[in-house]
Amino acid sequence: MLSITTLVLDEARITELPESIGMLERLIVLKLDKCKQLQRLPSSIGNLKSLQYLLMSETSVTDLPDELWMLSSLIVLKMRKEPHTGSRQDTVEHSDPTNSNAQDGQLIVLPRSFSNLSSLKELDAHAWKLSGMISDEFEKLSSLEVLNLSRNNFCSLPSSLRGLSLLKDLALSHCRELKSLPLFPSSLLKLDVANCSALESKSDLSNLENLHYLNLTNCTKIMDIPGLQCLKSMRRLYLSGCNASFPVVKRRLAKVALKHLRNLSVPGSEIPNWFVQEIPCFASHKNREIKGIIIGVVVSLDQSIQDAFRDKLPAIVDIQAKILRLGDPIYTTVLCLMGVPETDEDQLYLCRYVDFTSLVLLLQDGDKIQIARREIPNFHGLKLKKYRIHLVFENDDDIDDDYDEKSLAESQQSVSMKLAKFIGSL
Repeated sequence: MLSITTLVLDEARITELPESIGMLERLIVLKLDKCKQLQRLPSSIGNLKSLQYLLMSETSVTDLPDELWMLSSLIVLKMRKEPHTGSRQDTVEHSDPTNSNAQDGQLIVLPRSFSNLSSLKELDAHAWKLSGMISDEFEKLSSLEVLNLSRNNFCSLPSSLRGLSLLKDLALSHCRELKSLPLFPSSLLKLDVANCSALESKSDLSNLENLHYLNLTNCTKIMDIPGLQCLKSMRRLYLSGCNASFPVVKRRLAKVALKHLRNLSVPGSEIPNWFVQEIPCFASHKNREIKGIIIGVVVSLDQSIQDAFRDKLPAIVDIQAKILRLGDPIYTTVLCLMGVPETDEDQLYLCRYVDFTSLVLLLQDGDKIQIARREIPNFHGLKLKKYRIHLVFENDDDIDDDYDEKSLAESQQSVSMKLAKFIGSL
C-alpha cells in the first residue's frame, strides 16, 4: 500500500479514516465522494505531501484538521455539501440559536493563513456554513482559478481577493448574509451571486473586460451595477427579480453588449413588437444566410405553489423550442432560462442562437419553429405568458459596434440597436 498513488473510497460506509493513512506518502488522488457517514479526517492527512486531488463531496465531515491546510502539493480540493433542506431560508436561519439548523453542526471558520496552498487551483466549499472573517491572506492562494463559496454564512469578502490574478470562476450564490463585494481581479470570466438577497454594495466591474457570465438573479437590494457598460465580452447576463436596479441598469445595456449576449433575463412583461408570434413556414433568403434566431419569452412563477425543484435547479427547464418538419419534431432544445425568480412578477428572457448552433444549422425551408411548455413540467405554478421569435439574417446586425445609429430610421438600424432601444423602454 505504501506505493499507492490513487485511493477511491466513493460511497463507502466508513465513519473515519485510520491515522495510518498518513503513511501513504506517494498518494496523489484521494476520493471520498458521498461517504455520507464519514465524520472526521485524521490529523495525519497532513503527511500526504504528494496529495494533489482531495475530492470529498457530500460527506458528514464538519471540522477540518489544521494539518489539511499544510498540503502544499494540493491542486484541487472539492468538499462541497448539499443543504439540509430545500428552504430558501436554510442559509439565514442559523442566526437564531433556537433554530434546529443552527444546532445541526457548528459554523466553520476558514484558517487565517493559506500560505501553504500556493498550488491550489480549485476550491469548492459549497454549503459548508462558513462564517466569520475570511482572512486577508486569501491572496496567498496565488494559483486559484475556480472558487465556489456558495450557500455560506459570511457577510463580506476580503479586499485581497483582487490579488488572485488567475481567478476565472467565482461562485457565491445563496450567500444570503453577504452584503458587499470587493474589487475583483481582471482575470475573472464568470461571477455568480444569484440569490444573495442581502447584497447592497457592488464594486465597479469596469476592469472585468473578459467577464462573459454574470448572474445577479434575485439580488433585490442592489441599486446599480457600475461598470456594466464596459463589459464587452459579456455573453450571459441574468437580472431576474432585480426590480430595484433595473431602471438604472437598463441604460447601461448598450448596442455593443446586446450584440454579443446569448442569454439575457430582466424584469419585464413585453417582447419587441418586431418579433413574430411563430415561424409557421421558414423561408431562406436567396442572397442572405440566416445568422441567428432570437427567442423572447415572458414567464411568471407562482410563489405560493411549492415543488421539489425550485431550490435545487439554477434555471427554469420547462420551456422548449422545437423544429417541426412535416408536423414531426426533428429537434428539441430547452431554453436557457437561468435564474429562478423569487417573485410572482413577470420576467423576460431573451435567448440568442447563433449560426453554429443546432437550432439554426438544422433549419430548412418549410420548417416550423414552435415554443411550448414541457408537457410534464418540473416547476409547478410556471406560466408561459408570451413568446415571440426573430430571425437574424446576414447584414441585419453587421453594423460596426462604434457606429452611431440613432439618426437612422428603425428599419435601417441593426438588431442590437433596436434591442437596446427596447430594453431602455421597459
